[in-house]
Amino acid sequence: MASDLTRRGAVAAALALSVAPAFGATSPVAKTRHGRVRGYVDGGILVFRGVRYGADTGPRRFQPPQPPAPWSGIVPALEYGAASPQRDRSAGATSEDCLFLNVWTPALRDRAKRPVMVYIHGGAYSNGSGSAPLYDGVRLAKRGDVVVVTLNHRLNVFGYGYFAPFLPELADSGNAGQLDLILALQWVRENIAEFGGDPDHVMVFGQSGGGAKIATMMAMPAAAGLFHRAATMSGQQVTASGPMNATRRTLAFLDALKLKPEQAGEVRTLPAERLVEAMAIEDPVLGFGGLYFGPVLDERSLKRHPFYPDAPAQSARIPMIIGNTHDETRAFMGNDPTNFALTWDDLPKKLTFANLRVDVLPEAVVAEYRRLYPHYSPSDVLFAATTAGRSWRGAIIELEERARAGHPTWTYQLDWATPKDGGRFGAPHASDIQFVFDNVGKPGATAIGPEAQVMADQMSEAFLAFARTGDPNCRAIPQWEPFGLARRQTMVFDVPSKLVDDPRGAERRFFAKVPYVQPGT
Repeated sequence: MASDLTRRGAVAAALALSVAPAFGATSPVAKTRHGRVRGYVDGGILVFRGVRYGADTGPRRFQPPQPPAPWSGIVPALEYGAASPQRDRSAGATSEDCLFLNVWTPALRDRAKRPVMVYIHGGAYSNGSGSAPLYDGVRLAKRGDVVVVTLNHRLNVFGYGYFAPFLPELADSGNAGQLDLILALQWVRENIAEFGGDPDHVMVFGQSGGGAKIATMMAMPAAAGLFHRAATMSGQQVTASGPMNATRRTLAFLDALKLKPEQAGEVRTLPAERLVEAMAIEDPVLGFGGLYFGPVLDERSLKRHPFYPDAPAQSARIPMIIGNTHDETRAFMGNDPTNFALTWDDLPKKLTFANLRVDVLPEAVVAEYRRLYPHYSPSDVLFAATTAGRSWRGAIIELEERARAGHPTWTYQLDWATPKDGGRFGAPHASDIQFVFDNVGKPGATAIGPEAQVMADQMSEAFLAFARTGDPNCRAIPQWEPFGLARRQTMVFDVPSKLVDDPRGAERRFFAKVPYVQPGT
C-alpha cells in the first residue's frame, strides 16, 4: 500500500497534467472576483504572482484598505508585487501600492477543496515581504496537494502609525496593516475555490512578526471565521501597544519630520521616502532602536490585547501550533564577532534590557546559567539567556493561557543546528522557515548536509497534516501530544525528533519571576 506522501504526490502530478490541455502548459488563466489573471507553470504547479487583492493605498494613506476596482481583459500575474515602503533595502521594489498576493496550486477550479495555507511574512511589523525565495510555494503545494498563498501588506508607520488623536478621520490608522491582512483573507474566502482551494479549510502560518500578526488577528472580531488553523513560528503578541505609548511614538515621528501636532495632517501628502527616513530615530518607549510601530489597542478593530489577560475566546476552537527555535538570538546577536569571544567579565555588560527585554539583575542571570550549564562559555550564556528572556517568554504565556482555557494547542522547539559556519549559530531565529516550506535548496537557506532534507521532511509533513486535519501528527515524526500545563509536552525537532516534557524548564522557571512586557508595547 502506497504511503500518504506518495499518494498525495501522485494526485498532485495528475491534477497538474489534467489542467495543461485546458489552459496551456505555460499560461493558466484564473478568474477572480475582480478580473482574470494569467499565471505560469513551475514544476507542475500553477503559479500566480502579484495578484491584486486591494486598491492602491497611496491615495488613502493610513486609512482602511478597499477592494480593488474590477478590471477587464487578462492581467499578467507573472511577477511579485511591490512590498510596503520600509527601511530594509533588501526588500526589493517598494510602493504604497503594495496589496498583492501570490498563489501556488496544483490545479484550477477542479472542486478538489484543497487545504489552503496562507503565509504571513515576518519583519517585526516594520520590514519584509511575501516574496522571499524561501517562501516559494511550489514544493509545499506539490508535496501536500495544497494551495499556498503569500502576501504583502502595509508595514511600519504606513500600517500601524497611530494618528487617531490628531486626525479623527484616521481613527483606524493604528491597525491598518492588520486590516490589510483581513482583506487578504476575505479575498481568499471569495476566490480560492477558483484555485482549487477550500475557503472553509484555511490555515494561517507565519514566522516572527508574521506569527505576531496572527496572534493579534486571533483577537480581532473582523477576522473571525476567516481562518480555521493557526501556526506561529517564533512570533508572539501577548499585548498590543497601548494608545498612550502609540501616541508618544507618533509625536516623536512628527518631531522627526519637524511637524507640530497641529500639523499632523501633512503626513498624508509628504513623500513616502521622507516618512521612511523619519522612522530611524530612537524609539521613545523602548529607548533604543528605530521607531516601533505595531498593532494598537484602539477600541475599534482591536478591543482587547491578543493574549492578555487570557486567551481570546473568539479563537477557542482554532487549533494552534506555537513554536520557537532553541537559539533564537544567535540570528540577531551572532553578527557581532565579539559576542563569540566574551569573557565572564564582559558578559554582564551584554545582558542589558535591550538584549534581554526583561528587567533582571545580570549577575543573577550569569550565576543561574553557570549553575545550570557548567560547560557553557560566556557566549553560550549570552545567547541562551537572551533567547529565554527575550524571545521565548511570549510563547510560554500564550501556551499557558490556551492550555488553561482548554484550547487545542501543540508546541515545538527546533533544536537541529546546521553544520554551516561550524555550527556556531545553532538553531537561530528563522531557521524553521526553510524546513516548513521544504525549501532547503533555495537562496537564503542555511541548512546544509545530509540531515537538512530530513528536517524538511519532518516539519513540512507536520504542517501539512495540521493544514489538513487540525492535528500535526503524521508518519514523519513521533507522536506529538497537545501541550498541557502538567507536563508541557513539546516536540523537539531534530534528527531524530522526540517529544519532551518541559524542555529548558529550569530556564523557564528562572525568568518566570520577572514580569513580562511585550517588546514594543
